Amino acid sequence: MNTRWWAVVVLAALPSLGAGGDPEAPPESWTQLWLFRFLVNVAGYATILVPGYLLVQYFRRINYLETGRGVFFPLVRACVFGNEPKASDEVPLAPRTEPAETSPTRQALKLLFCAVGLQVSYLTWGVLQERVMTRSYGATATSPGERFTDSQFLVLMNRVLAFLVAGLTCVLCKQPRHGAPMYRYSYASLSNVLSSWFQYEALKFVSFPTQVLAKASKVIPVMLMGKLVSKRSYEHWEYLTAGLISIGVSMFLLSSGPEPRSSPATTLSGLILLAGYIACDSFTSNWQDTLFAYRMSSVQMMFGVNCFSCVLTVVSLLQQGALLEGTRFMGRHSEFAAHALLLSICSAFGQLFIFYTISQFGATVFTIIMTLRQAIAILLSCLLYGHTVTVVGGLGVAVVFAALLLRVYARGRLKHRGKKAVPAESPVQMV
Repeated sequence: MNTRWWAVVVLAALPSLGAGGDPEAPPESWTQLWLFRFLVNVAGYATILVPGYLLVQYFRRINYLETGRGVFFPLVRACVFGNEPKASDEVPLAPRTEPAETSPTRQALKLLFCAVGLQVSYLTWGVLQERVMTRSYGATATSPGERFTDSQFLVLMNRVLAFLVAGLTCVLCKQPRHGAPMYRYSYASLSNVLSSWFQYEALKFVSFPTQVLAKASKVIPVMLMGKLVSKRSYEHWEYLTAGLISIGVSMFLLSSGPEPRSSPATTLSGLILLAGYIACDSFTSNWQDTLFAYRMSSVQMMFGVNCFSCVLTVVSLLQQGALLEGTRFMGRHSEFAAHALLLSICSAFGQLFIFYTISQFGATVFTIIMTLRQAIAILLSCLLYGHTVTVVGGLGVAVVFAALLLRVYARGRLKHRGKKAVPAESPVQMV
């Protein structure tokens, strides 16, 4: 796709939204503006999704499931219509149960293994994420080095490894017979890719602690999306905790210490990107929840979403010529290559730790571990990268995590009383 052609379309719509970094220095060119890159990425995804949508509608209109024949019939049926699961093929997704003979010591060691695995995977992932997007590579006494700016390339690396890990798990471990039409994964895949892109891109404009708190506050848009997508209703305590989270985030954002890159332009860009991340991520978790009605496993969900994500990002990068440039950057900077690979490993295996923890100890224990991970991630970021947090900002952080723990407690009480609690956030997205 001709990048200059798209410039004619979007230049008029581009305000003073910079490319991050030093707010006093203008971007090298309009191609570095995050809004332009976002529109070009979306245009690339459209070249796959629009023809795919038209094909799905065409096969449905001609009733291909009843009239179609030939070598492509199984592929079209799986992608467009899905397969009705047979009772003999069902692998029951049994609830979490623990053998009676399991000793407390063994349980404690298993819980420690899960907690350490989750903390190491996602704390390392968070530290590397900030390192890759906010620091230069190849800096010397005479050269400032260069920064890696293509967030979509990092998204691709994460998705490729997650796709391979999920595929290998599906081959080695027996899964339920797959029944969902494959095209339905594309909705969650698109929102997942966009949310990840927003997440990486936002680090050019806001600090990592700000991003972590924004993730914690996505409880509110998740509830809104739940009403719109799944027609859910919520308890009073859920609205209360959502309000407390909003208050805590506001306290942090309004009282945080000065950041070297802070300016009205960068702050606006950062808030827009965080809002985009929260909106896309909220849709992803709710759409995935509707897909689980097909009785698939979490690993099958991971495989399907990442499969489409790989296709979308590869096509978009090839159209922009960015796939080769990202590969060249890796060749020039071996440190970046190691960081990107480790980032992908942490993301992929972290998801497997999520599935294992939930299967062994339930969603409540998992949520507590991940809430603690977010708090530790803020502390690590402040220590490693010199972010400042005021007393009021620290109180805001405390309010946010107190509200999250209150949600865990209330959800557990509802479950104990036999009431149906609101479904937890999708494990594929809980990062």
